[in-house]
Amino acid sequence: MKVLVTGSAGFIGGYLVEELLGRGHEVVGLDNFSKYGPVSHSYDTHPNYRFVEGDARDVALVTDLLAGCDHFVAGAAMIGGISYFHAYAYDLLATNERIMAASCDAAIAAHRDGTLKKVTYVSSSMVFESTDRWPSKEGDQNEVPPPKSSYGFQKLAVEYYARAAWDQYKLPYTIVRPFNCVGIGEGRALGSAEVMSGNVKLAMSHVVPDLVQKVLKGQDPLHILGAGDQVRHYTYGGDLARGIATAIEHEAALNDDFNLSTAESTTVLQLAEVIWRKIKGPDVPFRYVSDDPFAHDVAMRVPDVSKSREVLGFTAETSLDTMLDEVIPWIKQAVDEGRL
Repeated sequence: MKVLVTGSAGFIGGYLVEELLGRGHEVVGLDNFSKYGPVSHSYDTHPNYRFVEGDARDVALVTDLLAGCDHFVAGAAMIGGISYFHAYAYDLLATNERIMAASCDAAIAAHRDGTLKKVTYVSSSMVFESTDRWPSKEGDQNEVPPPKSSYGFQKLAVEYYARAAWDQYKLPYTIVRPFNCVGIGEGRALGSAEVMSGNVKLAMSHVVPDLVQKVLKGQDPLHILGAGDQVRHYTYGGDLARGIATAIEHEAALNDDFNLSTAESTTVLQLAEVIWRKIKGPDVPFRYVSDDPFAHDVAMRVPDVSKSREVLGFTAETSLDTMLDEVIPWIKQAVDEGRL
């Protein structure tokens, strides 16, 4: 297949492009480097990869790039950790809505006039932000109250775009919901907003790199948000990429939605202590203090993963230990080089 991936230079996008190339597909990547600035990847010179620097809100550009494509992964979005949600509440909503409308406009035209067979939309576990039932299964997002954060609300809107484009224009879709991606590639977010955690300026990224950089920079006691009893399912980026690629290819994924996640629950406090021990060793006492949490710091985000396992044959099996053994050295290098 020939696949267009928007947000190809992003966190999950980088893993996904590598996975698709490894499966023998031709990939066109689109990104405007708006979050981290220019980044490079090992596959940049791959003969089946073409990168275009540009804005996913440009309908004409996306339409042009979809020419000859069999598949479109609508992955471009402003995205970050909880501090990012807080700092850019309006921009997340407004920018991501414009990206999604442009993506659908281009895809509808490409499906009608060209070779495009399906769009895979990258949603988020945050559609379950206001849930009162765990594990959260596909369909619950339509039964529970809507998300309270602008980011979660907009990601729920992504799913409405997908289904509305099918209802009116018969544009086939698959919706995937990654849960708490962990991996390499997150740098310090660009922008003027600053969020401090104790004596360390946060990178505006996800919880793992934020905790790692604080420990590496000597923060003691370690500052965590809230009591640390928030439950998450930390899922390796390579596993998520494999799940998304499988959803792209699998016939049974047509016009359906899937949670993509590890089945393992971990509290933030458990995560923080594992990171502390890996960096400081067994002899340094683990000390932490609890800072006031952000308004949209969800207490539990626990997915039902049975559908993706039974329908797609997908399981995310990389352990938290294995993920951290890859991520910590990468973040240490970024800290040493002043990138975090």
